[in-house]
Amino acid sequence: MLAFTAQSQQYEATAANKQAREWFAAARFGMFIHWGPFSIPGSGEWVMNNRNITVENYTRLKDFFNPIDFDAAEWVSIAKNAGMKYITLITRHHDGFSMWDTKYSDFNIMNTPYKKDIVRMIADECHKQGIKIFFYYSLLDWRREDYPHETGRTGQGTGRKGKGNYASYLQFMKNQLTELLTNYGEVAGIWFDGHWDQTNPEGDKDRTSRIDWKYDEIYGLIHKLQPQCLIGNNHHLTPFPGEDFQMFEKDLPHQNKSGLNFQKPSDELPLETCETINGSWGFNLTDTSYKSNQQLISLLVNAAGNGANLLLNVGPMPNGKFQPEFISRLQYMGDWLKMYGESIYDTKRGFVLPQSWGCVTEKGDKVFIHLLKKPEDGRIVLTSFPYKKIISATWLKDKSPVSFTLKKDELSFSIPGLSINDYDAVIALHVKK
Repeated sequence: MLAFTAQSQQYEATAANKQAREWFAAARFGMFIHWGPFSIPGSGEWVMNNRNITVENYTRLKDFFNPIDFDAAEWVSIAKNAGMKYITLITRHHDGFSMWDTKYSDFNIMNTPYKKDIVRMIADECHKQGIKIFFYYSLLDWRREDYPHETGRTGQGTGRKGKGNYASYLQFMKNQLTELLTNYGEVAGIWFDGHWDQTNPEGDKDRTSRIDWKYDEIYGLIHKLQPQCLIGNNHHLTPFPGEDFQMFEKDLPHQNKSGLNFQKPSDELPLETCETINGSWGFNLTDTSYKSNQQLISLLVNAAGNGANLLLNVGPMPNGKFQPEFISRLQYMGDWLKMYGESIYDTKRGFVLPQSWGCVTEKGDKVFIHLLKKPEDGRIVLTSFPYKKIISATWLKDKSPVSFTLKKDELSFSIPGLSINDYDAVIALHVKK
């Protein structure tokens, strides 16, 4: 790894890349889409691994993946109406299926009955509707013989008996990434996943990869083809040189409820947390554990309060439709953001991290106090308040005044009659720095 480290430390983000990071940090809300032949069994995106389906048998799924009800314009419109600023689309998941017209694998969308380039249709529609497009790309593969499967943590029951050849597999990934970054217009980012397949489990003292992924070559290729393109890697580790944002899977920064996130949030890079609406990433016919509107608003608000984006996942059905339970919740979030978006978009983490009652976001000379839960005694006290003077304090929803007391650096609100009708009562402070 010495060569990787030495070369990658020389990476200096271009002006276009730095500008893209600023846009990303301000966007705050995106849509994750997990969709492919794995949607057909209705048992989540890990069905090949979980059921130990052999390569031969799994490959048959392509012969009846025919999403005749798919409408790219409808998908992008749903995301846009939800207040989302970007879409991160699965282009190739761990099952190795490519959702675009690739020259480097026969296991792709053009060899299904559908025979249409899904990636192209969604990318074109994103460009048309003013939504940024990110491409998720799996570093691991449960089908290919040249992936170093013998040292991987997953995919051991798919019937491969040979030994991997990473030089061959690396070239395959480079070829596919070149297609994605050459043929589909401007790509806002590449979202890598699967590094963890070659490490000990999260939380282990030694998370060293068992193979040299040669990220200097992969990241260098991406930044050469599209310098503004942001790179993130879901390795559950401190960001590597060459990466442009840090992600947290199924957890907020500063939290580790999922057991995946032992890394500290970066002070240098934009942050993103990805989460599901129910309990699954890919379509799951029996998963009805949908998060409520209140839970989703709390998730979005607390992500912003931690200085992070929320990448909220949908797992479309095999026919190409979103489940109505997803659509209704996304519509609610869009309506909510029309009222409260000022306190979410283009904000930074507040001067205090999220508390039991809610959190704080800031933008310029505005400080937003998000009350997600009514305080037991009807009083909120903020210590170490960093601003000299409060010019005004109002409820964001109707601009009515809020009484407050500021003594030295202690700010308090007495709000015994507080009613949180929209799951978040937001106080907007106009401050003098």
